[in-house]
Amino acid sequence: MELTNKTLGQWLEQWAELTPDKEYLVYSDRDLRFTWKQFNERVDNMAKGLLAIGVERGTHVGIWATNVPDWLTFLYAGAKIGAVLVTINTSYKQNELEFLVKDSDIHTLCITEGVFDGSYIDMVYTMAPELKTSQRGYFKSERFPRLKNVVYIGQEKYRGMYNTSEILLLGQNVSNETLVEAKAKVDCHDVVNMQYTSGTTGFPKGVMLTHHNISNNGFFTGEGMGFTADDKLYCCVPLFHCFGVVLATMNCLTHGCTQVMVEKFDPLLVLASVHKERCTALYGVPTMFIAEMNHPMFDLFDLTSLRTGIMAGSLCPIELMRAVTDKMHITHITSVYGLTESSPGMTHSVLADPFKARCITVGKEYPFTEVAVIDPDTGEECPVGVQGEMCCRGYLIMKGYYNNPQATAEVIDKNGWLHSGDLGIKDKDGYYRITGRIKDMIIRGGENIYPREIEEFLYHFPGVKDVQVSAVPSKKYGEEVGAFLILHEGVSATEEEVKDFCRGKIARHKIPKYIFFVETFPMTGSGKIQKFKLKDLGLKLLQEKGIEPA
Repeated sequence: MELTNKTLGQWLEQWAELTPDKEYLVYSDRDLRFTWKQFNERVDNMAKGLLAIGVERGTHVGIWATNVPDWLTFLYAGAKIGAVLVTINTSYKQNELEFLVKDSDIHTLCITEGVFDGSYIDMVYTMAPELKTSQRGYFKSERFPRLKNVVYIGQEKYRGMYNTSEILLLGQNVSNETLVEAKAKVDCHDVVNMQYTSGTTGFPKGVMLTHHNISNNGFFTGEGMGFTADDKLYCCVPLFHCFGVVLATMNCLTHGCTQVMVEKFDPLLVLASVHKERCTALYGVPTMFIAEMNHPMFDLFDLTSLRTGIMAGSLCPIELMRAVTDKMHITHITSVYGLTESSPGMTHSVLADPFKARCITVGKEYPFTEVAVIDPDTGEECPVGVQGEMCCRGYLIMKGYYNNPQATAEVIDKNGWLHSGDLGIKDKDGYYRITGRIKDMIIRGGENIYPREIEEFLYHFPGVKDVQVSAVPSKKYGEEVGAFLILHEGVSATEEEVKDFCRGKIARHKIPKYIFFVETFPMTGSGKIQKFKLKDLGLKLLQEKGIEPA
């Protein structure tokens, strides 16, 4: 294996030439299918359309959409001409949208209708009311002077906005020679994708990722899972996040395999599509796998075609990994650990790893990647078995945070190490285990308590579907342990039963003082659980019960 210097456009064109009639992109629920050749032609037409409205090398193109078919068209069209696709979290609301559009200097914003609890159309008109009186191509925003175009992804027409058909039509007036000239200027070390950190620990920042970063990370992900062009990967995770756009999309792009998609996650559609398309791989965050296995129609579908997949995005309970292996036939379920700033994979458990290692660790470092567990206090590398901060360096490190050198310097040190903020341990066999986040650590009266340890224990409590542990403020100890449990349907339990389950099995100070039975956890749009919101949720639930934290 070696690092590749191909751009995303060059990868796409390679497969369009080598396997033109092979299916690349499939939406099974609507029987929409693109071969590599068909998709590449659509991308070229879209690239010319973007050139026609002023997009060029270095231009920032925002995309605010669920996993619609043309999401990837815009990604590759921008990539071919050197533009940067800025991905926008589908759950963003007005203030978050406006912050991101301004902070990222978006030139062209591509949107869909919106999601069930918010209209993107209305929010964009609120943000830029001039659209309603502007002729397309002449739009000027007083508050967002960098924003020149809004594109509606679809056929409907909205005042001041282009739609997809019009962009493709405008592209017909751009010569193939102009496109070839634009492609020739693109370098693999150019930024191609900018993602805003999901904000689980603070204010979002624009992470700049290059062709080189994400194509190589996707390639090595696939290699670790034994991917070939014969594989069919089912992607139900959002494309605006690294899990979808790198671990899934870049894996398929670099291996020439089929990417089966769904517009937004629906466990029934996942099961039906895997059954119909005979998918060989399935990705998801833990909550997705839980929803699939607990669907009442689960037993109606044949999932025996599955062989591998990735469970990532948050810490994965061991029992869930085992259940996915047993019930869904994913005999080689793997996990990837990393963060957006590392493109995202830093470590990966691979096919060759023993089952136990794939269940209880996040594997070993990616090829051409250095990983170190570093003592946050001394800056020295920790010995085997000693907990410290997970850090990495190599080809996978972001170019930096957009227009934020200070924040960049806070996470990438003078020796080139990217500091994750996560705590981990390296064992004697070279495998890494994630033990929690530095900021997730609960400090109870001077005792350091790591939520992951308690979560793994409570996952064995009868009837538990999912569990998260977080700090709850305490006047006496500073912080107390709070456990948030989601129970299986039809199951009931009491706080005392949970505490009895813990007594004598884990240290007294680790037994949760507060037990909360909830239906959902606060989540980001990419499926990550927002730990920092659990603390506020715990306080709210205590107040509702009339309990004052001691």
